[in-house]
Amino acid sequence: MSPKTRILVVDDEPNIREVVELYLRREGFEVDTAADGAAALQALEGHRPDLIVLDLMLPLLNGMQLTRTLRESDYGVPIIMLTAKGEEDDRIAGLELGADDYVTKPFSPKELVARVKAVLRRANAASASEAPAQPITIGQVMANPATRQVWVSDREIVLTAKEFDLLWFLMSHPGQVFTRDQVLDNVWGFDFFGDASTVTVHVRRLREKIETQPTKPAYILTVWGVGYKFTTGRD
Repeated sequence: MSPKTRILVVDDEPNIREVVELYLRREGFEVDTAADGAAALQALEGHRPDLIVLDLMLPLLNGMQLTRTLRESDYGVPIIMLTAKGEEDDRIAGLELGADDYVTKPFSPKELVARVKAVLRRANAASASEAPAQPITIGQVMANPATRQVWVSDREIVLTAKEFDLLWFLMSHPGQVFTRDQVLDNVWGFDFFGDASTVTVHVRRLREKIETQPTKPAYILTVWGVGYKFTTGRD
């Protein structure tokens, strides 16, 4: 791993910050730390990290608020959220806001480092992949892989990096049905640590952005008992 790869660790517990920083530095990462959300924003103004490890429960500006602020400003850096064990609603909410992965507390520092590496590998692979020359248009939806922009009926839609990856994958295989596990493998990669509910969350989020009626989708359809497909008609 390149020693120039920079990680921002945001947690209000000093022990956690110190341990995570120690393990990440051992792996050759450069590490910045912040004890609250406001300090994290200041740190982001100084150095743009390659990935953020972000605790949900923070003073001044919590992890959810910080993630929302970053994603609404189109700040595409990958985010791994730290959540308390059993807080499934918080994990889902974090994914819906644009987090790339999550780790539940208490956690093994070695596991966290492994997840950091996995998320960075996926991010690097996505940015290094050769993009097709031509955009894809299906119905009123147009996706341009070169600029990673999406339009619906001539209105530009802002997507997170993972939302675009999911949309592009489905639009690249119109009419083909994929199980959630197949979507995970193709969009998140074989080394993703989360579960298939991640796909459900991102599909719901994507529908809210591109569908006229998200509860009655015209493009991203659920094939009950199987998975999802992208189409222009309702089956």
